[in-house]
Amino acid sequence: MKCVIIIPDGCSDEPQSALNGLTPLAAAKTPAMDRIALQGIVGRANHVPDGFTSGSAVANMSLLGYSPNKFFTGRAPIEAAAQGVEIATGQVAIRCNLVSIIDGVMTSFTAEQIPSDDARILLDDLQLALGDQAKVIPGVSYRNLMLCNADGDQFADLVAHPPHDVTDKVVTPYLPVGGSGAALLRQWMNVSEKVFRDHVVNQKRVAEGKLPATQVWLWGLGRRPELNSFQSQFGKNGAMITAVDLLRGLAKLIGWSIVNVPGATGYLDTNYANKGKYAISSLQQHDIVVVHVEATDEASHEGNLSAKIEALEAIDEKIVGPVLDHLENSDSPRRIMVTPDHPTFLRTKTHSLGHVPFSMCGWNVVADRFEHYHEQNSQRSVVCFDQGDELMPCFLNPEFHFSSEFENAS
Repeated sequence: MKCVIIIPDGCSDEPQSALNGLTPLAAAKTPAMDRIALQGIVGRANHVPDGFTSGSAVANMSLLGYSPNKFFTGRAPIEAAAQGVEIATGQVAIRCNLVSIIDGVMTSFTAEQIPSDDARILLDDLQLALGDQAKVIPGVSYRNLMLCNADGDQFADLVAHPPHDVTDKVVTPYLPVGGSGAALLRQWMNVSEKVFRDHVVNQKRVAEGKLPATQVWLWGLGRRPELNSFQSQFGKNGAMITAVDLLRGLAKLIGWSIVNVPGATGYLDTNYANKGKYAISSLQQHDIVVVHVEATDEASHEGNLSAKIEALEAIDEKIVGPVLDHLENSDSPRRIMVTPDHPTFLRTKTHSLGHVPFSMCGWNVVADRFEHYHEQNSQRSVVCFDQGDELMPCFLNPEFHFSSEFENAS
C-alpha cells in the first residue's frame, strides 16, 4: 500500500471574526482536501502530550508514530541530526535563533528572515568572542545551532522559551531561567548582543531599511535522541519532503530518505508545485512519503490571515490535488492524509495545544457524513486519537478499517 501524508504546519486555528466566524481552513478554497473528506473521513488527533510545550518537534515526532514521552530529548538535537552534526556523550545541542529585539520587544524572531550569508558572518564573529566555551554551527537563515559540554545536571531545571512564542512581547520575562545553565545561556546571549551591536552586517541592513539581527536567542536544547528506525518500527521505508531542518532531522533519525526539492524555502514563497511533483515521483521507491509545508505556520507567526489562506489554497491546488489525482489513477492500494502537526493561532502568533483535524481516504477507509475538511467537522467526528502517535500505525495498516463506526483509539 502506498501512503502519503501532507502536513500544512500549524494550519489549525480559531474562528476569525474577519471570516464571519470561520477558521482559515474552513474559509480557504480547498477542493482537493474536501474531496478527501468526501471520499473518506474527518477526525482529530492530539500530538502534544500533557506536560509538553506545543511545538513542531514534539508534534511531528508524534505524527510520525513515535511517543514524545519515550523519545523526545529536545528540539536542537533533532536539527543537529539534519546537519550531520554529531553530539558527543556529555554534550547538548542548543537552538540558536538570530532575532531582532527593539526597545526590549521581540520585533522579529527571524531577524526579518535574515539571509544565510549575513547570518554566517555574524555567527563567525560570535564564535571568536565565545572561544572554546561553545561551538556555533551556522544553519539556514535565522535557524542555527550551538554545541556545548553539559556539566552533569547543569540544564536539568532549565526553562527556555522559543522566540516565536515571544513575538511582540517584552522579552525580559521570557529569558532562560533555572540554575547555572540558564545563567550561562543568558551570558552568551549578552555576548552576542555586544558583538552584533555595531556590526558591519547590521549597519548595512539598517541602511537598507531592514531590521538588524540584535542578538542570538538560545532555546530548545537537549541530548542526542535514540529513535528506532521506521523500518524496524513499522516495516516500511519512507521519504521526507521539507525545507525545514527539524523535519529533515527527524527523517534522518528514523532512517528515511530526504528529498531535496528545488525552490523549497520553508517560507511563504516556497515552490508548492515542485513539492507535489517530487512527492509523486518519490512514491516509486518508497512506501510512505511525507510532504511538510512550513508556510501556513510562518503566516500564523506573522499574524497574517490573508497569507495563511493563500498558503492553504496553494497547498491544496499544487500539492494535495496532483498527489490525490495520481493515487486515484494508481492500481495499487493507497491512502492519503492531510493533517497539521499542531494549531498555531493568528491571534497569539504562537503554537497552541489541542487536537488538530485530519482527513484521509483510500484503502479500507469508509466514507463518513462530512463533505468538508476543517476544525468544526473534526470536532463533530467520532474518529479521535487522544494519543497522536497511535494514528500512524493505524494509517499504515491496510487491514485497519477507518469508518464512522470507529471507536476512540486511546
